[in-house]
Amino acid sequence: MPDILLVIAAYLLGSVSSAILVCRLLGLPDPRTQGSHNPGATNVLRIGGKKAAAITLLGDSLKGLIPMLAAHWLVVSPLVLALTGMAAFLGHLYPIFFGFKGGKGVATALGVQFGLYWPIGLGIALIWLFVAKVLRISSLAALISQGLAPLVVWWFWPAPELVGMQAVITLLLFWRHRSNIHNLLTGKETAIGSDS
Repeated sequence: MPDILLVIAAYLLGSVSSAILVCRLLGLPDPRTQGSHNPGATNVLRIGGKKAAAITLLGDSLKGLIPMLAAHWLVVSPLVLALTGMAAFLGHLYPIFFGFKGGKGVATALGVQFGLYWPIGLGIALIWLFVAKVLRISSLAALISQGLAPLVVWWFWPAPELVGMQAVITLLLFWRHRSNIHNLLTGKETAIGSDS
């Protein structure tokens, strides 16, 4: 029963939209109606600036981190740990509090990865930073870093449940970025710092 409650709590926490709450608190437009219409940190950056985006990024990351830390504290099995991370991620993508229409999941996935084992999160974050620095495209950095994430998890903690969790997260993240992938293939994806 405690394991089930942990997974449910992870999903409910993941369902709290940091982007929508931050925009409401700061008097900004609803991110679902502006820019890319995505309730995530990148879109909040477009409509509200760096401060609002940073708070959103932190909030989305904590949604993945906190449930994983709770799972470690409760000393759960790798399967329950994987289900907890998956639930938090799914909560962000399909939030029960916002009509099951959420963000793309990069920050929450990274929170899950740091919560799983900090070297995993650090490794994936460093890949993102390197790609973003070189290629200057946030979505491409996300796709490459999360595409490599199952290998990073396997390297540091090769439990099948955890590698499987990350593989599912990666597939879902790619699905949520399908419009970005189309833009990348057609040369229309905007660079980091672009106003367009």
